[in-house]
Amino acid sequence: MAKSNKMKEMPVNKLMVQMGIPMILSMALQAVYNIVDSAFVGNMRVGSEAALNALTLVFPVQMLMVAVGIGTGVGTNALLARTLGQGNSKKAAKVAGNSLFLGVIIYVVCLLFGIFGVKAYISSQTVDTEVLEMGVSYLRICCVISFGIIFFSLFEKLLQATGRSLYSTIGQVVGAVVNIILDPIMIYGIGPCPEMGVKGAAYATVIGQVASAVLLLIFHIKFNKEFEHGAKYMKPDGGIIKEIYAIGLPAIIAQALMSIMVYVMNLILKFNPSAQTAYGLFYKVQQFVLFLAFGLRDAITPIIAFAYGMRSKKRIQDGIKYGLIYTIVLMILGIAITEIFPGAFATLFNAGQSREYFIGAMRIISVSFLFAGINVAYQGIYQALDGGVESLIISLLRQLIIILPLAGNFSMFVRDGKENYYDQQRIWKRRTLYRRRSRV
Repeated sequence: MAKSNKMKEMPVNKLMVQMGIPMILSMALQAVYNIVDSAFVGNMRVGSEAALNALTLVFPVQMLMVAVGIGTGVGTNALLARTLGQGNSKKAAKVAGNSLFLGVIIYVVCLLFGIFGVKAYISSQTVDTEVLEMGVSYLRICCVISFGIIFFSLFEKLLQATGRSLYSTIGQVVGAVVNIILDPIMIYGIGPCPEMGVKGAAYATVIGQVASAVLLLIFHIKFNKEFEHGAKYMKPDGGIIKEIYAIGLPAIIAQALMSIMVYVMNLILKFNPSAQTAYGLFYKVQQFVLFLAFGLRDAITPIIAFAYGMRSKKRIQDGIKYGLIYTIVLMILGIAITEIFPGAFATLFNAGQSREYFIGAMRIISVSFLFAGINVAYQGIYQALDGGVESLIISLLRQLIIILPLAGNFSMFVRDGKENYYDQQRIWKRRTLYRRRSRV
C-alpha cells in the first residue's frame, strides 16, 4: 500500500529524484563493468595492447546482450507499472512471469552464439592471432554465462516498476564491487588464484552479474507483493508478449543500432588497431555518460506510465517537464567531465598508441551528449504513453543524424587526417624553401 500511495500521491519532481537517483547509479554501474575490465587489462604486464583491442571487438556483442535484456525489461517496466496503476494484479503477475519466460529464450540464443558463433564474429574484425584468441576466450565466457546480465536486467525493471529502485541499485552495487575485487585477483593472479589474463576479466564480470541477478531475485520475491509469483505465470501469453515488445522493441532497436555501429566502425578501422582500440575505449566512456540518461529514462517511464494508467493529465505533464529538465542537467555535467578530463580517462586505460585518437574523439563527439540525452528522455516518454513507433523514430533519428555522421568523421580523421596533415606540412616547407631560394 505504501508503494501505491507513493506512485499516486508523491509530487512528481520529488518522486523522480527519489526513483531516478538509484536508477542512474544502477545504469552507471552497468557501464562500469566494461570500463573496469578495460582499465585492468590495459595494465597487464604482457599483451595489454592486444587485450584492449580484443575487448573493443567483443564490446558490440556485450552491448547487444544488454540491449535485448534491458529493452525487454523496459517493456515489462512500463506495462507492469501501467497495469498496477489500473489495479489489475492478476495481469501484473502474468506480465512479470512472461518477462522471465522471455529471459530464458534470450539466454538460450546467447548460449548458442557463445558456443558456435564467437570465433567467426571476432575473426571478421581482426587478422591478429593474439587478439583473436583473447577476444574469443573473453566473449565465449560472457555469452555462455550471460544468464546473469539477462535476468538482472529483468528483475531490475520489475523492482523499478513497483517503485523499489533502491533495491535494484543495491544489487547493481554488489555486482560491481564483486567485479572490481575479482578483476585484479583473476587477471594478474593474486593469492591462490592463477594468472588468467583476459579470461580472468571475463570470469570476474560474469560472476559479478550472477551475484547481482541472484540478489535481485531475492528482493523481487520478498518485496514485490502487489502481485503473485510462480512458475504458472511464466506460461507464454501471446497478447502480453506483444504488449511488452510494443513498448520495449524500440528500446532494443535503438541500443542494437549502437551495437551495430560500433561493429561497423571496427570493420572500418580494421587497418589501424590503435584507432580501433581508441574508438572502442571512447565508446565505453560515451556509454557511461548516456547511461545516466537511460537511468533517468527508467524513472520517467514508470512514473508517466502509472499516471497514464490513472488517467492523471497533471502528473503526466509534470513527468515530462521534470524528466527533460533533469536529463539536460545530467548531460551538461557529462559534457563538462569528458571535455575537461579526457587525458585522465586515457591514463586510466593506459591507452598507449591509442591515446591521441582517444582524446580527439572524446572532445569532438561529447558535444552530442546533450541532444542524445534529450532524445533518450523522449524515448522513455513515448514508451510510457504507448507510443512505441514514435519512440523508435526518434531513436533512429539520433543514430542516423548525430552518432553515425560523427563516427564516420572520426573514421575519416583516423584514415586520412594524419597523412593529410603531414602532406600539407611537407608542401608548406617546400614552398617556403622555394621562396627563400627565389629571393636569393
